[in-house]
Amino acid sequence: MPIGDFISGIPPWGFLLIHIVLFLIGAYFAQRSFSANASTLGWAFSLFALAEISYMTYHLDWTTFLFAHTISEVLDAVAFILVFTAATRTVLSSAMAPSR
Repeated sequence: MPIGDFISGIPPWGFLLIHIVLFLIGAYFAQRSFSANASTLGWAFSLFALAEISYMTYHLDWTTFLFAHTISEVLDAVAFILVFTAATRTVLSSAMAPSR
């Protein structure tokens, strides 16, 4: 395989470490978002963190690659939609606010 063959050299714990770090980042931003009453962003980051858990299930040999990857992609897609929703709400509410 000409592109990406180096990935085969990464040990399984390396992938777990990557997903654990990404999970912690998602969980941290979810907690911060919920604390700031930005629940749409909080749910988006929560779904991202859940997607990382789903990825980890493959690396722990609990699920197959296609199952974990498909579940994770769906969770990430919904999270992306929620981030877009939160961003457009912010922009639209700012645009509709009366000028001073």
